[in-house]
Amino acid sequence: MKIIRAKDYQDLSRKAGQIIASLVTLKPDCVLGLATGSTPIGTYKYLIEQYNNGDLDFSQVSSVNLDEYKGLPRTHDQSYYYFMHENLFDKVNIDLANTNLPDGMEPDSDKACADYDAVIESMGGVDLQLLGLGHNGHIGFNEPSDQFKKGTHCVTLSQRTIEANTRFFASEADVPRQAYTMGIGNIMNAKKVLLVVSGADKAEAVKNCFFGPITPQWQASILQLHKDVVIVADEAALSLV
Repeated sequence: MKIIRAKDYQDLSRKAGQIIASLVTLKPDCVLGLATGSTPIGTYKYLIEQYNNGDLDFSQVSSVNLDEYKGLPRTHDQSYYYFMHENLFDKVNIDLANTNLPDGMEPDSDKACADYDAVIESMGGVDLQLLGLGHNGHIGFNEPSDQFKKGTHCVTLSQRTIEANTRFFASEADVPRQAYTMGIGNIMNAKKVLLVVSGADKAEAVKNCFFGPITPQWQASILQLHKDVVIVADEAALSLV
């Protein structure tokens, strides 16, 4: 595990963006595992800037996203499909046919999850998986649990996650209660993992996940066992370690 200390969020976004940009340059047909949430937005802005400068070409890149809310249509401005188009896909030359997210409108959870696992397998695996970190240590929507889930699954969101996401919706009642998410097994199968974390409010999660025991109560702690993990964190997020 390698930890890169960033001065602030802007520095974090640049450093994380450089890691992804290097992979796209060295392997133009790479498979990127992508994440949503507020922390990766700066990283995506950096990649867009590099594309606009003529330094990056996404035309051969494929992508798979970590998760999607169950029951939220793609046209909803809080769906992760909408987020990815708004923050990356529509601003670079990636082939949209090569971008993939779980089908949040598939009511059959078993089918939705099996279909997404098949998509990931068909791509030959993920070259780099980008992750954020939840306050409770979740990655994707893998919430604190008594076990690590292997494949894509339907999860009922914890109250803490619902409260954290309320700021994106009109009210807490509007926040979806379930989501489809890659499992820990999917994430651990990625050749490289890049986790970005910012802010003092994430410092406890950083300490427990990466400087404590490996436990499904802090799902990201499993990353301690991955052979190639890079954590890019700002000084505030590292304040307890």
